Amino acid sequence: MADLFKPITETMLMGPGPSCVPAAVYEALARPTIGHLDPRFIALMDEIKALLRGVIGTRNDLTLPISGTGSAGMETCFVNLVEPGDRVLVLVNGVFGTRMADVAGRLRAEVDTLEFEWGTPVRVDAVREKLADGPYAIVAVVHAETSTGVCNPVAEVGQLVAPTGALYLVDTVTSLGGMPVAMDAWSCDALYSGTQKCLSCPPGLAPVSFSPKAVEKLKARGTKVPNWYLDLTLITSYWGGEKRSYHHTAPINMLYGLYAALQCIDREGLESVFRRHREAHEQLVAGLGQLGLEMLVEPAARLPMLNAVCVPDDVDEAAVRKSLLEEHDIEIGAGLGPLAGKIWRIGLMGHTARAENVARLIAAMKSVLG
Repeated sequence: MADLFKPITETMLMGPGPSCVPAAVYEALARPTIGHLDPRFIALMDEIKALLRGVIGTRNDLTLPISGTGSAGMETCFVNLVEPGDRVLVLVNGVFGTRMADVAGRLRAEVDTLEFEWGTPVRVDAVREKLADGPYAIVAVVHAETSTGVCNPVAEVGQLVAPTGALYLVDTVTSLGGMPVAMDAWSCDALYSGTQKCLSCPPGLAPVSFSPKAVEKLKARGTKVPNWYLDLTLITSYWGGEKRSYHHTAPINMLYGLYAALQCIDREGLESVFRRHREAHEQLVAGLGQLGLEMLVEPAARLPMLNAVCVPDDVDEAAVRKSLLEEHDIEIGAGLGPLAGKIWRIGLMGHTARAENVARLIAAMKSVLG
């Protein structure tokens, strides 16, 4: 039987996530496990919270990583803030906006969606008009839509939502750590992300942050949070205060890895990290252009870390992905929903966003496309 844990070469992860992991994070993951109430681990938890606040751009006390992937972060925000009958508006221009609406509906919210063509950003004027149909309890949007490579105007939408009294909920799963995220400046009340994209830590944790306004809504609930595992009224007793109450066994080694990943970003400096992502994106667009390949998204709305590339009519997109993986040890992603078979999704996330990696992909694409 083949030993699946000893690949000949390490796969270059250039899909929509996970991203490549730096050696320092792997080393941290391999450190000896200690107890989840060990004073040394409690100190580490506090360090992680402080580092997360810096990357998220917030002073919120309730900022912590949920034990679960980015989808657990999404569920956490909705199950803690939505009560049956709440009116929720979700701005949808891709898969992950659609998932937000699904989750809110499962919580028996009255869900309205405002939909936009996939590959185009949310239009602020349309949001302004839709908000007149309020009041809404929550307005939700995806910052970096992973299914399309579109960056949505979250700051501008936040300016519209703030005067209405609604809570503003933002998905930063793909953007956090790769481009500016400014939770407080956006007037954002609830934010969630994941570790496996631009934070370059393996999947398994979901940073979340709640504003004081969101915490007030949580405390004023008339019904119990419908999910025990993700109930922040219970989790915060473990993640905060002088005395920590057991809630669940935290994934110790995953938190070692997140701490190391956040330290890598801190040492490099956020502005340098953002610049590295932009430069890798520009290098990729230029290289693909020389191969005759076009981008799906207009330049002003493109994400640097998730690039949607149009598949030429005479090319088998799945065959190209297969060849890249099997012949060059490079993984890229396929399109989803209405974009299935029409685009490739190329990730330049976190540790992956480096000039030498882009050059390797361009050379491989040139070879595969012939």
